[in-house]
Amino acid sequence: MAFAHWVHVDYLYFASYTILQFIVLATAWNILGGYCGYVNFGSAAFFAMGAYASVFMHKFYPLPIPLLIVIGAAVSGIAGLGMGYLTLRLRGSFFAIATLALAVVLQTLVVNWDFVGGSRGAYIIRPETLEFAGFEINYIEYLFFLMLSLAVLALITARTIERSQLGFGFATIRDDEMAAEATGVPTLLVKLIATTLSGAFMGIAGTPFPYYIGYLQPSSAFGLEYAVNSIAMPMIGGTTSWIGPLVGAVLLGSAQQYATVTISSAVNLLIVGLMLVGFVIIAPNGIVGLVQERLRHWRRR
Repeated sequence: MAFAHWVHVDYLYFASYTILQFIVLATAWNILGGYCGYVNFGSAAFFAMGAYASVFMHKFYPLPIPLLIVIGAAVSGIAGLGMGYLTLRLRGSFFAIATLALAVVLQTLVVNWDFVGGSRGAYIIRPETLEFAGFEINYIEYLFFLMLSLAVLALITARTIERSQLGFGFATIRDDEMAAEATGVPTLLVKLIATTLSGAFMGIAGTPFPYYIGYLQPSSAFGLEYAVNSIAMPMIGGTTSWIGPLVGAVLLGSAQQYATVTISSAVNLLIVGLMLVGFVIIAPNGIVGLVQERLRHWRRR
């Protein structure tokens, strides 16, 4: 009875939704930042593009969330392609600064766009329940299972890429881009694929967000926690494997949700900083890298 009671507590669905959302974001960031080695500080911009695509369609012509997710993925993916075409000739810190500038420019545009609420924000009135296959389910539970499906899709995509020829192309760029070009790898095309996929999945993570939160404003859509967590979670879990963002998102996301309930959401960024410092010292290659290193040491012994 106690388990049933906790399972039906709405906050558990809310908290689990947030963790799943960060799994998608961290996995999306890792496609470009981990596999290719191009650090992206503009995660919040692509997340917000998906969220505001939902707001735009909600005001223009309301559609079911699955269709909105397709639209959000298309908008963010095209933006990722455009960003990549304009900035991927830059490398290192110059590319990172360019992606951060993208987030600032987009936030300025949204703040001044009255149709999607501008600086005042926009309300999204969601139904309490949803009829599905003859059954009525709570809308929060529906959003949870929807985000669970998206997290599974993101992880399957990342795992497939990692073991494919495209993944090997990503790895050669990460290890030595000049050498990859010399051996015939079409580096610009490969990087454009990475930015498009990464942007699309970040948009997918953001599309259901207005329905989850009920009220969207620029400060929440472009929140610092999305940019910071999407980088910190793969680094804590490990950036060279599809499972690293999953481990980092579950560990860091759970710690943040527990702190939100017991202390305050204001300490979430402090938790990120402390965990990053700790794992940089203890496990510079992330948890997955640490486990792999210990296993190799054990096998040698």
